[in-house]
Amino acid sequence: MSDPQFIDTPQGRRIAYHVTRGAGPGIVFLGGFKSDMDGTKALHLETWARALGRGFLRFDYSGHGRSSGAFEDGAIGDWAEDAVAAIERLTNGPQILVGSSMGGWIALLVARSMPERVAGLVGIAAAPDFTEDGFWAEFTEDQRAEIMETGRLERPSDYSDAPYIITRRLIEDGRDHLVLRRPLALPFPVRLLQGTADEDVSVDRPLALMDHADCADMRLTLVKGADHRFSSPDCLAMMEQAIIDVTHRAQDL
Repeated sequence: MSDPQFIDTPQGRRIAYHVTRGAGPGIVFLGGFKSDMDGTKALHLETWARALGRGFLRFDYSGHGRSSGAFEDGAIGDWAEDAVAAIERLTNGPQILVGSSMGGWIALLVARSMPERVAGLVGIAAAPDFTEDGFWAEFTEDQRAEIMETGRLERPSDYSDAPYIITRRLIEDGRDHLVLRRPLALPFPVRLLQGTADEDVSVDRPLALMDHADCADMRLTLVKGADHRFSSPDCLAMMEQAIIDVTHRAQDL
């Protein structure tokens, strides 16, 4: 695997990325919480896009993967800024955003800040507002007191031996970037994919997004038995088809 290239954001963060030049609309993969750009979905879609001659961008948010900074120092607003900087600097024209888990929230923030650069959106177990409706809502009173007093809280991870460090800043910054509490216009096709066996993001999340967003072309596909990774061959093929569908619908607008 080749080494990544880097850009510096206006905020002074160094972002690692891989970009494939090709036809538009390009595809931008937005990863999840504490994941990196070398995951199964990102690499699969890069190979698929390259075979089709499509532009493709994957990158690491600050504090993730090969990018600068410590994960515990980051927050939703920082990672949305990283995404905007990468799209502005490394792509041309409208893009199709593919957001996995937290990346679905980041994609919505990107769409809100630069709608002219978004041709469509595919959410995979999209998790908008998860810091408030997931973490904070599930904390006990003792956990809430601990994070407010000490600034951090450890939670076990299903994906690594190291625990997640949830910071007070992550919670408070998340509240400044909630998307399901204010009008959310999505004037482009949106496809949401969700596994029914996902233990990290419940089916309620995409349903809440569908109910809230102002979008004339939004569809949700539920996959029985699929978990949060959504990386089986069938699930990967569904992501490809969702991108194709969004591309065709966007070109008809």
